[in-house]
Amino acid sequence: MSRKCAVTGKKPMVGNNVSHSNRKTKRRFMPNIQETGLYSDALKRIVRLKISANGLRTIDKTGGIDAFVMGTAKTKLEPELRPLRTQIEKAIAEQK
Repeated sequence: MSRKCAVTGKKPMVGNNVSHSNRKTKRRFMPNIQETGLYSDALKRIVRLKISANGLRTIDKTGGIDAFVMGTAKTKLEPELRPLRTQIEKAIAEQK
């Protein structure tokens, strides 16, 4: 299971646990990834994505999944969202 956010690209980081005696052991800092469904107005269906809590806030701020995907350049989108963008573009073109 991939632990990477589809919106922000956050993934696990590596660091050290440091004890009181200053011994260091490796550990991983995991992002807060949630598998959630977001409703797309253009597609008229729910889109399932793995998104971090920070990514959910970003989508809410931009006005929904459709506005976020269409407002971001295709080259800057994560690979999971690129097919979604083409589907939304087709749906918008059909509505006009």
